Amino acid sequence: MKNSHNFHHSTLLLTFLLSFSYLLSCLGNNDIAIQLNDDVLGLILFKSDLHDPFSHLSSWNEDDANPCSWQYIKCNPQNTRVIEVSLDGLSLSGKLGRGFEKLQHLVSLSLSHNNLSGNISPFLTLSNTLQKLNLSHNSFHGEIPISFINMSSIRLLDLSHNSFNGQIHETFFENCFMLHQLSLARNLFEGEIPMSLSKCSLLNSLNLSNNLFSGNVDFNKLWSLKRLRNIDLSNNGLSGNLNDGISYIHNLKELFLQNNQFSGSLPNDIGLCIHLSKLDLSTNHFSGELPESIKRLSSLSYLKVSNNVLFGEFPQWIGNLTSLEHLEISNNEFSGLIPYSIGELRSLSYLSVSNNKLVGNIPLSIVSCTKLCAMKFRGNGFNGTIPEGLFGLGVEEMDFSYNEFTGKIPAGFNRLLETLTKLDLSDNHLEGNVPAEIGLLSKLRYLNLSWNDFHSRMPPEFGLLQNLRVLDLRNSALFGSIPEGTCDSGNLDVLQLDGNSLKGPIPEEIGNCSSLYLLSLSHNNLTGSIPKSMSKLNKLKILKLEFNELSGELPMELGMLQNLLAVNISHNNLTGRLPTSTIFQNLDKSSLEGNIGLCSPLLKGPCMMNVPKPLVLDPHANNNQMDPQRNESTMSSSFHHHRFLSISAIIAISASFVIVLGVIAITLLNVSVRRKLSFVDNALESMCSSSSRSGAPTTGKLILFDSQSSPEWIANPDSLLNKATQIGEGVFGTVYKVPLGSSSQGRMVAIKKLVTSNILQYQEDFDREVRILGKARHPNLIALKGYYWTPQLQLLVSEFAPNGNLQSKLHERLPSNPPLSWPIRFKILLGTAKGLAHLHHSFRPSIIHYNIKPSNILLDENFNPKLSDFGLARLLTKVEKHVMSNRFQSALGYVAPELACQSLRVNEKCDVYGFGVMILELVTGRRPVEYGEDNVLILNDHVRVLLEHGNVLDCVDPNLMNEYPEDEVLPVLKLAMVCTSQIPSSRPSMAEVVQILQVIKTPVPQRMEVY
Repeated sequence: MKNSHNFHHSTLLLTFLLSFSYLLSCLGNNDIAIQLNDDVLGLILFKSDLHDPFSHLSSWNEDDANPCSWQYIKCNPQNTRVIEVSLDGLSLSGKLGRGFEKLQHLVSLSLSHNNLSGNISPFLTLSNTLQKLNLSHNSFHGEIPISFINMSSIRLLDLSHNSFNGQIHETFFENCFMLHQLSLARNLFEGEIPMSLSKCSLLNSLNLSNNLFSGNVDFNKLWSLKRLRNIDLSNNGLSGNLNDGISYIHNLKELFLQNNQFSGSLPNDIGLCIHLSKLDLSTNHFSGELPESIKRLSSLSYLKVSNNVLFGEFPQWIGNLTSLEHLEISNNEFSGLIPYSIGELRSLSYLSVSNNKLVGNIPLSIVSCTKLCAMKFRGNGFNGTIPEGLFGLGVEEMDFSYNEFTGKIPAGFNRLLETLTKLDLSDNHLEGNVPAEIGLLSKLRYLNLSWNDFHSRMPPEFGLLQNLRVLDLRNSALFGSIPEGTCDSGNLDVLQLDGNSLKGPIPEEIGNCSSLYLLSLSHNNLTGSIPKSMSKLNKLKILKLEFNELSGELPMELGMLQNLLAVNISHNNLTGRLPTSTIFQNLDKSSLEGNIGLCSPLLKGPCMMNVPKPLVLDPHANNNQMDPQRNESTMSSSFHHHRFLSISAIIAISASFVIVLGVIAITLLNVSVRRKLSFVDNALESMCSSSSRSGAPTTGKLILFDSQSSPEWIANPDSLLNKATQIGEGVFGTVYKVPLGSSSQGRMVAIKKLVTSNILQYQEDFDREVRILGKARHPNLIALKGYYWTPQLQLLVSEFAPNGNLQSKLHERLPSNPPLSWPIRFKILLGTAKGLAHLHHSFRPSIIHYNIKPSNILLDENFNPKLSDFGLARLLTKVEKHVMSNRFQSALGYVAPELACQSLRVNEKCDVYGFGVMILELVTGRRPVEYGEDNVLILNDHVRVLLEHGNVLDCVDPNLMNEYPEDEVLPVLKLAMVCTSQIPSSRPSMAEVVQILQVIKTPVPQRMEVY
């Protein structure tokens, strides 16, 4: 009612203002009065389209003679006309109407950091006096209004951080003679960059980053803009060569071209841009050597050329760049030695030369770089000892892994005690004792000393590392026992001690590792039993104990570890039964073999169980000690009793005999029943031979739902698939791309060839279920076009999505293709949620997707998501065990936990869980379960831990290059945590998910869309 009242009020207000304006124009030629009321009228019209939750615009009163006293408004004191409207960051929502057309003297309009949305009218015409227009950080979409082209007076145009899309017309910049600053960053613009941009001769700041621009860039025209100071074309799909001529831009300070497809050599004259301070050319296809002229850039503070194919020796002139703070040349083919002159970089804080072909010693001079916070030398051919002085710097991250370093770990840590968070010395030839001082590194989170030759005991001081999350000491020639205090901190996530010579028992204190999700102690000499305290590790996912000398029975309490995904206890001396949980009962032979006493049908040999002997009571035992005479007389009686079976033994044998007889009887009865059922089935089949069901076509027919007539199927149904290209395979069948028609140029469709096992037996049943799925029409669902059915072959014909699936864009992207931007990722999230909500809430009973994962989220040409494979479980007579098993294997990490330990009950909440995992994938760019050399990462647990510690933004996909709105990403991650709740009832419905996502993007409850 309140919203209806406000709408009615706004309508009356607009009617009044328009009538009042017309009346004034008829009364006379009082220009000042008309003009003043034009400003009031325009602003009130604009306000009427807004939602102002905090009443920031309460001073805007339509009864005022002019708006000069209104908050956020500035007027020209000479003529009292409005010249500036500044409404930045006021949480306003609504649309941008045409009220501003009334403000004919407007010079500056800034509406940034609000929640304004919708299309901007293509007919919106702003004042030709406008010099600044800032609409950044809103939710506008659609194309830029054509009228903006004619704003020849504009000096600043900022439309960044919106969802504008489409191509920018080639003539857009024809009248940009006064334009100084242009930012279209973080939108969805596509196509080529208009080269009419070269007419903006006064342009000094250009930012077109994080869009979908593609095509070649004519850098000759770009270099002609001699006043440019900042250029950012990063995170697009642009290509072309950087021609010489960049030196024409004398005042260039920043050049960002990362994450594109630029190629060729770098311009030789780049060193003539003497004011250049930041240069990022990373993740492209640049080749050749670094131009020597770069050594002239004395102001350069940031240089990043990683992820290219640059080669040549490490530049000897690097010491000339005395202002350098960030140097990153990783993932190239640089060779040779690091020059001694690197010590001249006294301002250097970040150094990464990883994954090149560098050799030799690390120069001692690098100790002079006292501001270093991160140094990464991974994956080269460095040798010699690690300079001790490096451990005296206040570094936060040190990575010397995958090299050929020898000698000992330097003992003196000095300033590292307060700063170091990551230390990776793995895959070298280090030896000697592991320094006890490591236990004093109070901020250390990651420690990897694996694959070295220490021949040392495992230091007990590791238990002092209160913040340590990952401890990897694999294959480091360690001996002795595992220190009892290793888990004193209780914060370890990963503990890997494989491939050493550790002996003795697993300490009972292992139960203190309450955060542990990976425990790997394999290939050691550990003895004794597996401690019961291990059952306290409620977060444990992976347990590896193979190739030790562990003995005794497995604690039954281990069955309580509901989160276990993988266990290997092979090649020990374990005996007895396995815990009753699903994971232990489903272990394969390779995880159990080598334990001759374990009770499992997969293993040969005896089953050794420590079962206590039955207690046989002697009825005379109570009096034996009291009556010695009777004791003597009963000895012969006792002997006589032992010659025959005890009463309990007789009872046991009798019971066993009865059970065997019962089993035989039941088996015979089953055989009889099966024969009768078989007879009934055959009789029914013969009776139905003349029925409509038996009259189903044997040759098959292609049924198309959207056609007036259904063309008869060709003689050989397989001939259609002969023209097909396989594009996917899943639990329910194989997917092909097929031109529908007689020629290869026919309309493209997708055809799924279903697995024949367990499919509905009759065409009528199959037709009914497929037609239900065919009615599920929604912009975010792949439309089911029709089907083909015979008892031997079943095909589903559906819409074809030209842009592939989310899996290929997210996890299988070529380096030459730009990563998905945040606006596209959010679009995919919201669209997928709407599609699922339609399936769940528009049908009774609900249609369950059953198989949410990125490979089933297809993308059209505009990156709109379309769910495929929904509801296919309806086509099965029953959900067989092997189908569910394949489902688990093909969608590891997406399956709701309740399905792993209960009878198969797939419902809407299972889809919600899968959607929550997909949110995490889109935000982090990582897979649900990742098996690395150093650890195993379970994505939802990883994000949950980061969220609990307040640093969840650390997990955001690095490909986003920190170009994302935190106020969207953070609540999206929290939504994912709710969706992946272990308790199904705690998960929201998909309709609620849609509403939450819409609030995150545009927090206006009154504007909720219908899913």
